[in-house]
Amino acid sequence: MADQYDYDDEDLPDPSLKNIIEQESLQWIFVGGKGGVGKTTTSCCLGTQLAKHRKKVLIVSTDPAHNLSDAFCQKIGRDPTPILGFDNLSAMEIDATEDLDKMQRSMEDATGAGQDDDETGIQALMSELTNSIPGIDEAMSFSELMKQVQNMDYDVVVFDTAPTGHTLRLLSFPTILEKAFGKIMDLKDRFGGLIGQASALFGGGSPDQVQDALIGRLEETREIINKVNTAFQDPALTTFVCVCIPEFLSIYETERLVQELSKFGIDSHNIVVNQVLFPEKDAEELGEWFDSNKDGLQKEAREICSKMMARKRMQDKYIGQCFDLYGDDFHVVLMPLLDHEVRGVDKLKDFSELLINPIDLEE
Repeated sequence: MADQYDYDDEDLPDPSLKNIIEQESLQWIFVGGKGGVGKTTTSCCLGTQLAKHRKKVLIVSTDPAHNLSDAFCQKIGRDPTPILGFDNLSAMEIDATEDLDKMQRSMEDATGAGQDDDETGIQALMSELTNSIPGIDEAMSFSELMKQVQNMDYDVVVFDTAPTGHTLRLLSFPTILEKAFGKIMDLKDRFGGLIGQASALFGGGSPDQVQDALIGRLEETREIINKVNTAFQDPALTTFVCVCIPEFLSIYETERLVQELSKFGIDSHNIVVNQVLFPEKDAEELGEWFDSNKDGLQKEAREICSKMMARKRMQDKYIGQCFDLYGDDFHVVLMPLLDHEVRGVDKLKDFSELLINPIDLEE
């Protein structure tokens, strides 16, 4: 066909995610991008392909608006749930608020805090900490998740992440925790006695117990996240798959994400472009067909084809920009817009094949 995206594909990386499947050392695979671009579908498809080659695969949704249950058409909870039709694929949807509440309860038990009070000392301190350092609750919840996942015997974990902003905050957790320690120590130095007395008044146990419990938990959280962060910066263990659609805002967000990942030292060399109209054809080729046949079409059909052509030209422009930006270094995978939703194990399996055996653009 015509040189639709104006590149020589012989010189480019393979336009598939086969490289991820073949890299057996990978333990953590993040799938992220702007909201509404198909991250969950891509995560589920990648998980189904990995299940063919790995002993045990886990898909984890860290997005507050969970969609794994909808994608697989089965109820998925906050504990690993086996996916019907597989014997080695599970999924879980985490709840950051519930994890944080559970952590507070364990700290209250450890300090002897009263269970019937409106607000315990631990809750008072956690509330102060959360208000002072945005993101600390997510950091502590994420550390609980990582501690839980590391204790399981999964070969590889695929993270279906929240939209870009949340994901970038996740990567900044080590910095957030350093700020948290500084804040705690500052409060302890300045108001140590007062905090202790107030926490005891609220039913939070002895002053030293409350402070030691919180600092101990933060220290444990920092240790876990620093360890995880080291693994995330090892390209043999971790990679990030960027997902977008061929529109300006999505391509722009992907560029920002790639730059931020590079800044954090996290490997990223795969981009999935979803919702592509006729990836194997270019707008010029379709335009020639339309021009030669439009007179024989009814008015409504001409309007529909005209709108489709406008969308196809726009998509080709942004796909071309995507190849200009990333084509030399990234595996860029074009996934077609289908006539139906990709829901249920059978449709996910079928669609996932296109991640590994992409449409031939030279047909």
